[in-house]
Amino acid sequence: MKQHRLRYEYSLATFVAIVGLIIGAPPAIAGDGPFGIDHRLAYDNSGIWKRSYQKDLAAGSAIFVVGGALWEGGETKFGDTLWRSLDAMVLTAGTTTAAKVIFSRERPSQTNDPDQFFTGHGNSSFPSGEVAHITSIVTPFMLEYGPDHPAVYALAALPVYDAVARMKVRGHWQSDVLAGGAIGFGIGWYSTRREHPLILTALPGGFMVGLRKEF
Repeated sequence: MKQHRLRYEYSLATFVAIVGLIIGAPPAIAGDGPFGIDHRLAYDNSGIWKRSYQKDLAAGSAIFVVGGALWEGGETKFGDTLWRSLDAMVLTAGTTTAAKVIFSRERPSQTNDPDQFFTGHGNSSFPSGEVAHITSIVTPFMLEYGPDHPAVYALAALPVYDAVARMKVRGHWQSDVLAGGAIGFGIGWYSTRREHPLILTALPGGFMVGLRKEF
């Protein structure tokens, strides 16, 4: 049990270090905001940074998790991980939606002042919902498979890419994407540590075996 816990803690430390170094270090040259690192990047909505690709990643990852969980069921390790990713995705969406309303921060596309918090309805920069979304999905897979198969940690590239892309199109500040990544990872970690997937246990027993056994 102790060894199992240490593996989770190692996964947590590794992922936080990767995200912190890749996202946090480059923008830290100057800025403002809650962490003193926020500033607008040069606008770039071309190539791999196109907004449409960001949307495709968010939608595609959600379809993969929902469709995969329903198809695979929860009897296999892969299926169980999919259901935990689904838990994390849903809980993260609720958390970030509420946080956006509470903090009502203006986006870099709206202002060059990163300290514009609590500015009212329609301002929803903090935290990044998309970065949180992607992070929450990949975290259970990294925590479950990463200690034995380190290549799985490469999934961290997805939220890192999305974080950079969101900043380049001025959808978010640096602190937005860092907070989104932290929320997504924290909830993904919680979902992995639960004894059973939350949503799966609330559904009829047929979902445990998955649709693939129905055909």
